[in-house]
Amino acid sequence: MEVSTSNELQPLGEASIEKMIKDLQEECELERHLPGGGYIHMSDELPYLVIYRLSQDNENEDRATIRFVLSEASFLLIGNKDFEGYQRLMACLSDAMSSKFKSFLMLEIFAGEQDCKKFKIKGPEDKLPGTLKVFKKELDELNNKYYALDLEPSEIEDTADRQPTDTKPLLDLQKLKDVGGLLLGLEIPPVYRNRAGEEYPVFFRRFKDDLVVALHKTIYEFIRIQTSSGVKSYQALGQKSLQKKLLEIDRELAEIETSYQFLWLVSPSNIRQIKDTFFESNYENVLNYHYRLLPIDPDVLKRKLYNLKMEEIDDPALSYIFREKREELDLQISMLTDRGSKFFFYNSMMLFGDISKDLLKEAENLLREVDEEENMEFSNIMKAEDFKFLAYSEFDYFNEQDSNFSSKVHIRDDVNILMVSQGELYIPKDFKLNAEETRALIQHEIGTHVLTYYNGMQQPLRLLSVGLTDYDTLQEGLAVLSEYLVGGLTGNRMRTLAGRVVAASARMHGAEFQDIFRLLHQDYGFTPARSFNITSRIMQGGGFTKDISYLKGLLELKKHLEEGGELAPLLTGKFSLEHMPIINELRERRVLKPVKLLPRYLNTEETTNKLRKIREGMPLSQMINA
Repeated sequence: MEVSTSNELQPLGEASIEKMIKDLQEECELERHLPGGGYIHMSDELPYLVIYRLSQDNENEDRATIRFVLSEASFLLIGNKDFEGYQRLMACLSDAMSSKFKSFLMLEIFAGEQDCKKFKIKGPEDKLPGTLKVFKKELDELNNKYYALDLEPSEIEDTADRQPTDTKPLLDLQKLKDVGGLLLGLEIPPVYRNRAGEEYPVFFRRFKDDLVVALHKTIYEFIRIQTSSGVKSYQALGQKSLQKKLLEIDRELAEIETSYQFLWLVSPSNIRQIKDTFFESNYENVLNYHYRLLPIDPDVLKRKLYNLKMEEIDDPALSYIFREKREELDLQISMLTDRGSKFFFYNSMMLFGDISKDLLKEAENLLREVDEEENMEFSNIMKAEDFKFLAYSEFDYFNEQDSNFSSKVHIRDDVNILMVSQGELYIPKDFKLNAEETRALIQHEIGTHVLTYYNGMQQPLRLLSVGLTDYDTLQEGLAVLSEYLVGGLTGNRMRTLAGRVVAASARMHGAEFQDIFRLLHQDYGFTPARSFNITSRIMQGGGFTKDISYLKGLLELKKHLEEGGELAPLLTGKFSLEHMPIINELRERRVLKPVKLLPRYLNTEETTNKLRKIREGMPLSQMINA
């Protein structure tokens, strides 16, 4: 929200205030520019208002402190004209909202003097003992987090003066009593800006986000005890409608990522020649990987990426996920520039993370406990066209849930793996698969990757379709879990996931193509063809460690389920398990819409029984379907 400096708006008379309250009640939300540069954003479901007074001198406005209120679902900026009109507005709002919710809280925020070293809470301690106790506790915890600032413990001042020095009260105590309102003041030590009023940008973001959480926990305590509102947690107190500039940044981040197909561009275009040469030379000669030409200019993309004004976002949750997404895209773009070099491998490790001791141990245990099945006989072999037909059958199932669903299947001779990119399925032209595994792969590719892409596209945030940072880990964990739930997770498939971790670990320790191939084939008993497939994927770009995401994601998802986590909410879009608190917050704020599509297997009795076994701690080796 841009703070307006216009003074041309009509005074806040009885008629205009009555109209605002009527609009709030009918439309459930109120947004309006007000006289003297003021502004109101309010929800009729939330019995509180966070308030800031603009200064009389716009040139010296404390814009850093203003931003503490701008992420609120209900806030008022008091303009520098018609103060009596603002008093009438606050009284009428309090009267209307306290009639609906039994009580109404107004919290005025302002900065202390430059040398101030403590938070000061100004309010009636006898009337709000629980709320003020929580307020002090939260502020003291914030102090402890920033112990280097040497802040003093917060202080509660039980006083009738709850406004900045040398200013009029928002409403006198008798008027507050008449309209069912309660008023608090919060004086903030201005440690986030220098004497010239310039904020310390990196510190300010962290400090602001932490203070907003402290405010929300305090406000929720008031709502819970003093009102009849149905708000269920402090996380529901953020804005429900997203600011225009926030949506613009989301769209631009998504456009940057979708301007190139990352997996497509890091996979070799000459994989068949590489394989033929390697096998004809008795596993010795490895051709150089050839990559497709870049359809984008990395320098231009990075310039666009860092021109996005994320520092202006006042929503703590979305500010966080946007900044980390920018860092991830920066790494991806660097990797495209560095394909075939050692820098690609270093950035890959930064992008997909290292291999923990527990993950490597789990992989090695699986390879020891599960035997390779070399000469499996299958009743039916399916080819690319067969799989394409089954994919479109699954699309028809999605259309039954949402008639707007659409996707495509591409059969190509220049892809070496089955993959989904931007919601569409790509199949190698020479693709062959035994019929027993098709049900599993359909749910892996269509029931997970295509489904979550489409569900994400239905949300106001486009990033939920292209993926938040580190979404691959949860995506691949969900996809492998779906294979188990439909009875198609074979021993060889589980061995492949474990082999990818062992191969990536070997690459991290300096192993080359032939070394990794021999490790898999000779030490762990993989067939030559499967050893080559795992090795060639790991060696893409010079060392592509995305493949650790499958087993890593399955383990993390298994732990999530064992701890009581639900499965269906994870299908809202593409994100990581670490994002679940933010996803839950956005759901409680009703920013996110209900999920459109659910996979075919989700509500079957077979799935219910298998999920129960996982929750009870079943080891990975027992998740293999006979």
